[in-house]
Amino acid sequence: MTETAPRPTLEAVAARAGVSRATVSRVVNGGDGVREPLVERVRRAVEELGYVPNQAARSLVTRRHDAIAVVVAEPETRVFADPFFALQLRGISKELTAHDNQLVLLLTEGRDDHARVGRYLAGGHVDGALVFSLHLDDPLPELIQRAGVPTVFGGRPGWSDGTSGVVYVDSDNRGGAREAVRHLVGLGRTRVAHITGALDQTSAVDRLDGFRDVMTDVDPRLVVEGDFTPAGGERAMRELLDQCPDVDAVFAANDLTAAGALRVLRESGRRVPDDVAVIGFDDMLPVAEQTDPPLTTVRQDIEEMGRLMARLLLQGPAPGGVVLPTTLVRRVSA
Repeated sequence: MTETAPRPTLEAVAARAGVSRATVSRVVNGGDGVREPLVERVRRAVEELGYVPNQAARSLVTRRHDAIAVVVAEPETRVFADPFFALQLRGISKELTAHDNQLVLLLTEGRDDHARVGRYLAGGHVDGALVFSLHLDDPLPELIQRAGVPTVFGGRPGWSDGTSGVVYVDSDNRGGAREAVRHLVGLGRTRVAHITGALDQTSAVDRLDGFRDVMTDVDPRLVVEGDFTPAGGERAMRELLDQCPDVDAVFAANDLTAAGALRVLRESGRRVPDDVAVIGFDDMLPVAEQTDPPLTTVRQDIEEMGRLMARLLLQGPAPGGVVLPTTLVRRVSA
C-alpha cells in the first residue's frame, strides 16, 4: 500500500508565502483589504503547494457553496430521452462552469420527490435554483418559496397567484406559433391542424394561442392534444386523419411531436409537403435535420435560454421576465 501525501493546509500556505494565516484566508475566500503584492505571494504559494480550500469550512466563512440546484419537473425517463433538456442543461452547465459553480441536478418523479427537493433546497446546500418544465398544478413553486433560495424559472410561470416578483426566461412561443401558421396559410393551405403540447404547461398554451390568433374560426376537430413526445404526435396524427382526412397542414407543438406525425403520414401514404405540410417548434438539430423529410420548424435558442437563466441567477436576479425571439427555419416539410 502507498501512503497518501498529507493535504496542504492553510498554515502551510501562510508559511510558504510569509504571511499570516488570516491573510491567506482572506485571499482564498475572496475577501478585501489585502495588498496586491501579498495577494500574488499567496496565490503563488497556493499553486506551488497544490492547496485546495476546504469547501465546508469556506462556506462557513463566505456563506456561499458555489453550487446551484437545477430542478427539472420531469421524470428521468423523459429528461434523458428528450434533446430539449440536454440543450438547456448544456447552456446552464457552460455558464456555471465559467463562474466556477457546481451544477446539482434534481429530478422529480412524483409527489415524494417534490418534498425531497423542497427539503434539500431548504437545507442550505446550494446558493440558488434554476427550475424548468413546470406543470400548472406543480407544488414546486410553493416549496421553493418556503425554502427562501434565489430562483430563476425556465418558461413563463402559470400559477394562479400571478408572476409578481418572479424571474423567468422564456421564448416567444405565441409569436413563433403565429409565424409558423401564417407560413402554412401563405402556402395556400386551408385545413391547418394543430397538435398541442401538454396543456398543463404554459409553453403549450402559448403556442395554441398563437395558432388561434391566425386560425380564428378553426374546426375544433383540427386541434388535438399531444404531450410533446413522438408517441403523442403519432397518436394525435392518427386521430386527425381519422376525423379530418382532408387535413393539408399540421403545426406541431415541438419537433418530437412533428417527428411522430411525419411517421404516421408516411405510413398512411400522404406525401410531405405535397399532400400535407408540417411545421414543428424548437429546431433541435438532432431531430429536425434527420426527419423524413427534413423539418421546417420554429427555432428557439434553447442553449442560450439555459445560459441566460444561470447568468441572471449568478448576477442576483431582479424581478421580471426575459423573452427571447424565435425565427422560422425553412426546410423541406413546409
